Amino acid sequence: MNQAGLFPRIQAVKEMRKDSIHCISDRISDSCYPKEESFAMAQEKSNAGSSFMKFLTKGGVLIATIIMFIIGTFVSDKFFTLNNMVNVARQISIDGIIALAMTFVVITGGVDLSVGSQVAVIGIVVAQILKAGMHPVIAICAGLLIGALFGVLNGLGVTKGKLPPFIMTLGTMTAIRGIALYLSNGAPQNWRNTETNIKFIGQGYLFGIPFPIFIFAAMLLAGWYMLRYTSFGRNIYAVGDNREAARLNGVNVNKTLLISFVMTGAASAIAAIVLTSKLSSADPTAGNGYELNALARCYIGGCSAAGGEGSIIGTLIGCCLLGFLSNIMNLVGVNSYMQQIVEGLIIIIAVLLGTIRRRS
Repeated sequence: MNQAGLFPRIQAVKEMRKDSIHCISDRISDSCYPKEESFAMAQEKSNAGSSFMKFLTKGGVLIATIIMFIIGTFVSDKFFTLNNMVNVARQISIDGIIALAMTFVVITGGVDLSVGSQVAVIGIVVAQILKAGMHPVIAICAGLLIGALFGVLNGLGVTKGKLPPFIMTLGTMTAIRGIALYLSNGAPQNWRNTETNIKFIGQGYLFGIPFPIFIFAAMLLAGWYMLRYTSFGRNIYAVGDNREAARLNGVNVNKTLLISFVMTGAASAIAAIVLTSKLSSADPTAGNGYELNALARCYIGGCSAAGGEGSIIGTLIGCCLLGFLSNIMNLVGVNSYMQQIVEGLIIIIAVLLGTIRRRS
C-alpha cells in the first residue's frame, strides 16, 4: 500500500475525531445546537401552524356554513324563502336533538351507535300506548324512561363490563332493533282510530315557529351551560383528555360515562317522540342511520374522535352546515345516493383536519 497516500487519510480521520469531540464538549455552550433565536423561530412557526389548523377545523367550519348559505341563495330561488328556512330549521332540530347529547359521549372519547335503534323501539312503544287509548303523558313518560334505561345499559356495559363503547353500543344497536321488529311484527304502528292527539309536538307551531325548534333550542342552551359552567362539563373534558389523570384528580370516571350515555338515551327518546308525532305513526325501521348523522355533526363541529375536544356550539354549526347542504342538494335535484357520498367525504375531511391539528 502507498504510505504516502495513506498518511493524509489518517490525518483526515484524526481531524474528524477532533471535530466530533469538540462538538460533544461544546454541547453545553450550544455551539452544535441552534441558538435561542432559532428555537423561538421554530416555536413561532409551530404555533402559527397550530393556529391555522385550529382555524380550519373550528372557524373554517363556520365560514364554510356561511358560504354554503350564500351558495344556496344563488343556485335556487326557493332556498332563501320563509317556508324553506322553516323546513330547514325543523329538520336541523330533529337531527340535532341526538347530536347535542352525542357531543357529551364523543368528548369522553366514546360513541353511541344504538341511538337510531332506540328511536325505533321507543317510537313503537309510544305508538302502542297511544293506540291502547292511554293518556299521552303516560306514553311520553314511558318513552323517556325506556330511553334512560337503554342509556344505563350502555353505560354499565362500558364502565362495569369494561367493553369499548363501540362494541357495546354496536351490540345494543342490533338487539334493540330486533326488539322494535318483534314488538311491531315488522309493521308500522299508528293510533289514528283513537281520539288521542300528540301532533302538536312534531307538527305544531308556537308564535309561528315549529315546536321542535323550541325543544332543540332548550336542549342547546342546557347542553351549552352544562359543558361550560358546571363541574360535570369539566369532568366530561377531563375524562376524554386522560381518564387515569381524571381519576387521580378525584373525578368519578364511571359516573361521568354513565350519565353521558343516559343523556343520549333520553335524547333518543325525545327524538322518537318528536318523529312519531310528526308522522302520526311509528315504524320499526325508523331512526336508521341516525347514529351516523349525529356523529357526523359532532365531528364536523370540531369534536375529536380521540376525545377531550368539542363543544355544543360547534355541533350546532355542524348541524347547520349539513342541513344547508342537504337542502341545497334536494332543491337542485341531486340524487339521494350522491348526497350520502358527499356527506361521507365531508366527514372524512373534518376528522382528518382535526387529526392534523392535534399532531401539529
